Amino acid sequence: MDSTLLQQTPLQPGPGIGSGRARTPLGLKVFGVLLIVGGLVSAPSTLVVLFATGKAFVDGSGREYSVLTMVLWAALVIALAFTVVAAVVLGVRLLRGRRRRRRARLIAEAMAIALVVAFACDLMLYGVNESLWFIGVMALILVAAHVFVDPSLSDERELQRRLRLMETREEMEEGTLGLDKSGAGFIELDFFNLFWIFVIASVAGVVIESIYHVLVVDFGHYEDRAGLLWGPFSPIYGFGALLMTLALNRFHNAPVPVVFLVSALIGGAFEYFVSWFMEYAFGAVAWDYTGTFLNINGRTNFMFMCMWGALGVVWVKLALPALLHTVNLIPWRWRYSITAVCAALMIFNGVMTLVALDCWYSRLAGAAPDNALEQFCAEHFDNQWMEHRFESMSIDPGAAHRSS
Repeated sequence: MDSTLLQQTPLQPGPGIGSGRARTPLGLKVFGVLLIVGGLVSAPSTLVVLFATGKAFVDGSGREYSVLTMVLWAALVIALAFTVVAAVVLGVRLLRGRRRRRRARLIAEAMAIALVVAFACDLMLYGVNESLWFIGVMALILVAAHVFVDPSLSDERELQRRLRLMETREEMEEGTLGLDKSGAGFIELDFFNLFWIFVIASVAGVVIESIYHVLVVDFGHYEDRAGLLWGPFSPIYGFGALLMTLALNRFHNAPVPVVFLVSALIGGAFEYFVSWFMEYAFGAVAWDYTGTFLNINGRTNFMFMCMWGALGVVWVKLALPALLHTVNLIPWRWRYSITAVCAALMIFNGVMTLVALDCWYSRLAGAAPDNALEQFCAEHFDNQWMEHRFESMSIDPGAAHRSS
C-alpha cells in the first residue's frame, strides 16, 4: 500500500495514544446522557407494569388471557426492564470513558436484542401505540452510541479512517471491496453490505413471486406482491436474505446439499414466524398452505421449504458475488452518503407501512380514526387502497389476539 497519503497528512500524537487514557468525545457524552435520561424516565412506568404483571401471575387475574398472550406480556416486561437497566449502565460507562472494554459493546448488543423483542411483543399485544415510538427513539440513540463503543480513541479513529479510505479505493479498483479479509466468511457483515442485501433481495423477491404467480398460480393474471406502501419491495425476502447471509456466510464453500438443507430449515422457520406474527398482531393472512403436502399449520410446507433451500444455494453460490459487483458500482466517495439516505427512506417506508396496516386493522374492527395520524391514513390509505396495494393479504380483526 502506498504510504504517501499518510506522509502528506501527519497526525500529532494525542494524549490518548500511548498513554492508556480514554478521552471521551463530546458527542459520546451526549449519547451517554440521553441513554441515562431515557432509562430513568421510563423506569417508573416499567416498574408499575412489572409489579402489575407479577400480581396478575400470582393472583390469577390474568387467566382471562391466553397462555401465549401472558407469555408475550411477560417477555415485553422483562425486555423493557432489561433495557432500562442496560441504558443506565451503558450511559454511565460512556460518560466515564470506559470504551476499551468489550463489556460495553456486549451491553449495547444485548440492549439492541431486548429492544427488538420489546418492539415485536408490544406491536403484537397493542398494535401501533405511543410506547413504540419511545422504543424507536431508544433504538436510534443506541445505534448512534454503538458507533462509538469500540476500542478506538479519537486520534486512532482518524488514522484508521484515512487508512480505510485508501484501502477502499484500492479494493474498489481490484474488485475485492466488501469481501471478508479474514477468510472466515465470504463478505464483511457490516451495515453497508447488509443493507444492500436487504434492498436487492426485497426487489428480487417481488419479481420472482410475481412471475411465479403469473405463470403457475393464476396464469396470465398479475397480482401486486409488494409488502411495503411504496416501491417494489417485499421485506420478507429481504429479511430472509439477511438470515441466509448471516447463517451461511461462513459456509460459502460448504457442499451444496448442506447449504440447501440449512437454507430450507431457516427459510421455513422464518416463513412460519412471519405468518404467525402477522396473524397475531393484525389478523392478517398473506398466504395459506393448508391442504398442501407436509404443511405446518398452513404457514409453510415442504414445497416452499425446498424453494427456500434452492434460493439459499443460488444466493450463497451465485448471487452474493454478483451483488458485491453491483454494489461496488456505486462511486466510493458517495457510497456511504447514498446508503444513509436510502436507509432513512426505507425505515420511513417500513414505519408508515406498519402504521397503515394498524389503521386498516382498526377501521375493519369498527374503530373510527381518533387522531391526526389515523385520519391521514383514512384519507390517503383507505380500505380500498390497502386492498389494491396488498392484493395477496386479507385482514380479519377477529383472528388477531391483541390485548386491546
